[in-house]
Amino acid sequence: MDVFELNVWKGDWGLPSVDRECLQILVYAKFNGIPLKIDTSGNLFRTPNGRLPVLKTSYGTFDAVKDIIRYFRGKNYNTEYGLSQKQCANVVAYDTMLKEKLYPALQFIWWIDERNVNELMRPWYCKALPFPLNLYYPGKFERQAREMLETLYPAEDDIENKVYSEAQKCLTLLSTSLGDSEYFLDEKPTILDAIVYSYLALLLKAPLPNPALQNHLKACTNLVTFISRISERYFGNECRDYKAKDSIQNVRKYSENEFPNKRRNQFIAGLFATFVMATYVFSTGILEVPVKDNEILDIHTEVAATDDE
Repeated sequence: MDVFELNVWKGDWGLPSVDRECLQILVYAKFNGIPLKIDTSGNLFRTPNGRLPVLKTSYGTFDAVKDIIRYFRGKNYNTEYGLSQKQCANVVAYDTMLKEKLYPALQFIWWIDERNVNELMRPWYCKALPFPLNLYYPGKFERQAREMLETLYPAEDDIENKVYSEAQKCLTLLSTSLGDSEYFLDEKPTILDAIVYSYLALLLKAPLPNPALQNHLKACTNLVTFISRISERYFGNECRDYKAKDSIQNVRKYSENEFPNKRRNQFIAGLFATFVMATYVFSTGILEVPVKDNEILDIHTEVAATDDE
């Protein structure tokens, strides 16, 4: 059996990759049982066109999602073999809708929203990329996002509200279409589920400082269940590793927050304990104050003199 070498962006947040297209290929490969050798080096200079994912085969190198999937299908890895013409048309329709309605919102969230850029995305890519690429590519991604949004909405004063409004409608439509089903087209996952998952999983799992659209997705409980089902079924190791890592970080944050008050709390507790013990000792008579004989004699003398008066 051939093992295919796939170069992708590394994963985080319980996902095998933080890039939408890389994630789509990875989940599609899982659906079809495609054996992959994963490379997450993230060195874009080693790729043909400075982008990921890249699939290396004996027949050549592919770095476009459609070409990679077409190659897999040529190797008889094809979950769409039994779909009807109508279902295939639905795949194209949903893919187009997601690119037009949800992708611009993701680009805005990732690279335009200042809080998300400064607190999450730029630090993440600066850490993931080797020097000096980490000084160049985050700025490049931000410029590309701005150019795309300005092209899509050239006369729009409030781009944020526009892209969020369109994205919310898209999420609501997806939720309605999925209903109570496990997958969108069939009882088994298809390319459409891989496409939808690649958008929604990133939106749901990223620890966004500004989670406006993320909150709308969380309100679509069947979509959240859809994402969780695929994540746990096909990327269980990534989910468990991230949960364990997140738990350790939470413990560390709690310890750091408590440390400045630790000595103060210990001192106050010590004083309180001393006061309680002292009160108990004196009230029960366990501790008696010794009195000298001459002091007793003086007291008797004073009492006698008082009586004579």
